[in-house]
Amino acid sequence: MKKISVIVLALLAYSGFSQDHFAGVSTSSRVGILNASLNPAELANMSNKFEVNVIGMSFNVSNNKIGYSDLFSNADLQSLLFQGSDPVNMRIDAEVLGLGLAMKYKNWGFAITSKAHGKLDVIDVDPKLGDALVNSGLNSAFGSSTISNNYNQRLNGTTWGEVGFTLSRNLIDKEKYKLNIGATFKLLFPGSYANLGLDKFQGTITNTAGQVYLNNTTANLNIAYSGGLASSFSNLNDYSQSIFGGLNGFSGDIGINYQWKDKPETNPKKNWNKYKLNLGMAIRNVGSMTFKDDNNHATNYTLTIPAPTPTNPGLNLNQFDNVDNLQQVETILINQGYLNVTPQKKDFTVKLPTLFTAYADVKIISKLFISGYIQQKVNNNNANDQITAQNSYTLTPRVNLGFFEFFSPWTHNEISGLNGGIGFRIGGFYMGSGSIVTALINDTKQADFYTGWRWAFL
Repeated sequence: MKKISVIVLALLAYSGFSQDHFAGVSTSSRVGILNASLNPAELANMSNKFEVNVIGMSFNVSNNKIGYSDLFSNADLQSLLFQGSDPVNMRIDAEVLGLGLAMKYKNWGFAITSKAHGKLDVIDVDPKLGDALVNSGLNSAFGSSTISNNYNQRLNGTTWGEVGFTLSRNLIDKEKYKLNIGATFKLLFPGSYANLGLDKFQGTITNTAGQVYLNNTTANLNIAYSGGLASSFSNLNDYSQSIFGGLNGFSGDIGINYQWKDKPETNPKKNWNKYKLNLGMAIRNVGSMTFKDDNNHATNYTLTIPAPTPTNPGLNLNQFDNVDNLQQVETILINQGYLNVTPQKKDFTVKLPTLFTAYADVKIISKLFISGYIQQKVNNNNANDQITAQNSYTLTPRVNLGFFEFFSPWTHNEISGLNGGIGFRIGGFYMGSGSIVTALINDTKQADFYTGWRWAFL
């Protein structure tokens, strides 16, 4: 299990270039495929007749334990990760926008898009248990520690791809306002998956001369894996090489958009999206995908480890030091008689992170706008069959000069707290970070970066 922690920390350090996906640029009045990924109804507001998305990338790492300054100190990051009494939460999230085409025709907007996702999540892990598994209990004093919680602790990795078809329609277009609706239907291509869930854990950890044992333990244990993540949870290549699997899922977005216009559009080519107020709401990622692979397994166990005896002190946690996949975890627990059934080979279905999103973009004075954005997850992150999402709030002041745009997103999310960044757009090229400002002036617990280029014409 130590390898799993090492790869998490390595990704945290690597993603010191990295973000909340496309914050700031996705609410720009230069409307295209990026805006439609936030709200499909926006596609009818396209700034050009055609747009080709060439590439877009966004990487985001957030946690509630390790600050940005810790990466450049002599501190032991693995020890910091499991300090304190609050459960450990970390999200590592990558999103790549592939080739896409959008078109505006009269009152309609159409788009075909492609996207790849990769996620690695640590969810509500008890710091004492995490320390015992990863560091062999080095942060704990010699003796015994009792752990009791009533929630599900998870370690989860997921990769999948999607192809989306968006349709948007302008319903009302008056001199002072207009109203659009839109929907996106997505084909899902699940790649690989791994989940370790430990629900309602009760147990005692004993540290004796560097040997750490778990005993007097009961818990509901879920172990599920499919694809490349079945053989290695910590190998980065397994995330990047197994994104697109077979077609085995569907999801959808639906949205509505309202604009209070700034002036009559007497010359549309020179008055794209001139508004005083732009409002939007959407429900996104309603759907699920089924993982099917030759090495698929999904099993719910009852973990039972009895009280220690002179001949059996319990489960020795030191033996997990070199484990980097869930099959090995399963084998160790089964061979020592702590699991009640054998692994079950079967397909399983995983829900996407359904979100409610809303935003308002307000013109303050000429060229200066402020947008507010809210994202609320609909489902429970603790469920074993659920891909995670974060609740967040973003406020973005923006200067829009047409060809050039500069913005500064400020986001509060439930894992890393408040983060502030900067970004810019020159034509179809954009780059930014949602945390670089707070990283420089404060000890932020998020690191992110995004960039991309799209080509618009006519």
